[in-house]
Amino acid sequence: ALRRADDLGQLTGLVNNAGVTSPIGAFTDLRVDRPRPGRAALRRADDLGQLTGLVNNAGVTSPIGAFTDLRVDDLRRVVDVNLIGYVLCAQHAARRMRAGAAIVNVSSAAATLGSPGEYIHYAAVKAATDTLTVGLAKELAPHGVRVNAVAPGIIRTDIHADSGVPDRADTAVGRIPLGRAGEPDEVASAHRLAARTGRLLHHRRGAARRRRPLNSPRRPRS
Repeated sequence: ALRRADDLGQLTGLVNNAGVTSPIGAFTDLRVDRPRPGRAALRRADDLGQLTGLVNNAGVTSPIGAFTDLRVDDLRRVVDVNLIGYVLCAQHAARRMRAGAAIVNVSSAAATLGSPGEYIHYAAVKAATDTLTVGLAKELAPHGVRVNAVAPGIIRTDIHADSGVPDRADTAVGRIPLGRAGEPDEVASAHRLAARTGRLLHHRRGAARRRRPLNSPRRPRS
């Protein structure tokens, strides 16, 4: 999912310049306060052929600050976009998908770190994303549909501007052993891997860590 219509225009231009002339997407408002959110986007996708994949990547945050200063409207916006939007898009996609299709949910390292003093509510919603991923993976596996997640750490994107700290990717480097934030193209490679496998991938603190396949049983301890 792209954050703005002009982003889609730029992406379309890059793809067309590479020699691909088929339509690659359409911009649709996914706000959950609209009637039947998510449904319209998937209907637009139907025009492109059989749905083979969904990347739930729409995400927002709110001003960084103490939990006690969290405003209800900020909380609701984060829950609406980052959780309810994911659930509804996954639901509409699952109804259309056949064996071999895949859903990738974008979670966050915040789900396990908690983001104290910054945005605990965002971290809690991303923890819910992990639970959503595990549940969907188990439910859709018998139908041949894979559901996985990527959980990045601090990545250099414009989401930090939404939090009121646009230079956070630079000021937070002290927490990262590599001494730098991740780049979007590094996370993109994790998305490609997640679409082909059954793992929850964590990209944080300068390292990528894979959890066991979501649909596999735990190995007995010796």
